[in-house]
Amino acid sequence: MNGALLLVLASACFIAGYFLYAKMIERKLGVDPSVPTPAHTRKDGVDFVPAHPSVLFGHHFASIAGAGPIVGPVLAAEFGWASVALWIILGCIFIGAAHDMISLFLSIRHGGESIGSVIGTILGKPGKVLFLLFSWSALVLVVAEFTRQIAVTFVADPAIATASLLFIAEAVAFGLCVNKFKVSVFAASLFFVPLMFASVWFGSLFPLDLVNLFGFSTEATVVFWTLVLLGYCFIASTCPVWILLQPRDYLNSYLLYAMMAFGFLGVFVAHPTLSTDAFAGFSVIGRSGAKDILFPFLFVTVACGACSGFHALVASGTSAKQLDSEKSVRPIAYGGMLLEGVLAIIALIGVAGTYASQQEYIGAIKGMEPVQMFAATIAGFCVKIGIPQRVAESFMLLSVSAFLMTTIDSGTRLARFSWQELVGTGSGEGLVKKTAQNMYFGTGLVVLLAVGLLLGASQTSKQLWTIFASANQLLAALTLLAATLWFAKNRRPCWITAIPMVFMMCVSSIALGMLFWKSFSGETIDWVKGCATGFLLTLAVILVVFAVNSACKTRTRQI
Repeated sequence: MNGALLLVLASACFIAGYFLYAKMIERKLGVDPSVPTPAHTRKDGVDFVPAHPSVLFGHHFASIAGAGPIVGPVLAAEFGWASVALWIILGCIFIGAAHDMISLFLSIRHGGESIGSVIGTILGKPGKVLFLLFSWSALVLVVAEFTRQIAVTFVADPAIATASLLFIAEAVAFGLCVNKFKVSVFAASLFFVPLMFASVWFGSLFPLDLVNLFGFSTEATVVFWTLVLLGYCFIASTCPVWILLQPRDYLNSYLLYAMMAFGFLGVFVAHPTLSTDAFAGFSVIGRSGAKDILFPFLFVTVACGACSGFHALVASGTSAKQLDSEKSVRPIAYGGMLLEGVLAIIALIGVAGTYASQQEYIGAIKGMEPVQMFAATIAGFCVKIGIPQRVAESFMLLSVSAFLMTTIDSGTRLARFSWQELVGTGSGEGLVKKTAQNMYFGTGLVVLLAVGLLLGASQTSKQLWTIFASANQLLAALTLLAATLWFAKNRRPCWITAIPMVFMMCVSSIALGMLFWKSFSGETIDWVKGCATGFLLTLAVILVVFAVNSACKTRTRQI
């Protein structure tokens, strides 16, 4: 099959889903533009601030994208490109985008509170505590896994390290110009956006190659960048949002649109033939060398490319507090997830249209990180439109690294929010509680746990993506569970969330169960992975029990 044709078909399906299925969800939810949003009713100039829809879309998409829609499809291609494409298209339209849209709506209808607080109104305080604990744990995995990917990218292509550090400095300068020196956003953009793109060229001239500059080993360099990145997370997640997060997200959006435009155009000009297997079988020998089973691991591995529980935390953590009108719920939440689906399809076409056979793809993925493979394959398409391979590859890597850094510091901040909310649900006051609620303590705890997972448990760190993806999908299932109860409580049809919830619950719980079993059934026991998966499964089971109990009580009252 031709890759350009697949991209057209996928885009057509996404457009139809946006104008048909999402419109129906709007009606079922009762979206009403006349209802004032929390950005207006709770406006404080800090967290609750109305934002222009295009600005908020850029922030929302930059926060949810990360490398998920790239890494997942590239890894899942071991099951065949057609299998992955079907799940991306159907999963985005009927599960992922619907999940994001409903999460954002529920949050704004609950005063812009986090999805954990929304669940608290449905399941009570114990349910809220358990969900916050689960989401906090999942966020720690997000920070650890995406930090690992950035550190490996910096070592594989030191030019990206230079460009990324310059980009951070430029974002801070942009924030200061706009917020302190009152330079207009337009005027600042005219200077800083070209400067941001120039960082790619400057990075290629002066790469931060620590291996050659200081004689570090590759392993030591990965450790160094891991510690630097987590230190950056601590600083970025505790400083005011206007000085780094907001300007960086704004500038990121230009990288995003350029990267997707180059990828989209490259696919159409190169029009590659998808040469790897369309369907590789129900079980395959993949990157790890072990046998991987299509169900549930295809759906878990694609992860953010089709559905992500992390999106609910972003939607309720920041986007709900900046939404100017309910009429923007569909374009920002549903549309943002569909755009992520387009990126996932482009990433899939990159690997399926570059390698001549499934065996060649498997051999390549064993020796390359998915992010590097994405950059190399899409850069190969960009050569057809006159962009040098090296320049295109560096630009793709910089774009992905920028989104990854957005995800890890946003994830660290959201984890701190979850921790503070979790500790705040306890009774009493005192020094211990005040210390636990301190933002530096909460942020430091997340960073230290990420360090432990990456440096203290090397065996587990290599499998973080599968653990993260399983927990992420289970988080989506639990959010859909809460949404189902909300629909039932308000006497509205709940099949929109109930059917996806059951499917995602089965996929994620079976995946975590299999990972738990493998942790203790091999020759070497992986205590970290076993305890992590067992802990997440236990929390999920208890939450389901609470949900069933709540549903029974609601039904009894209605009768």
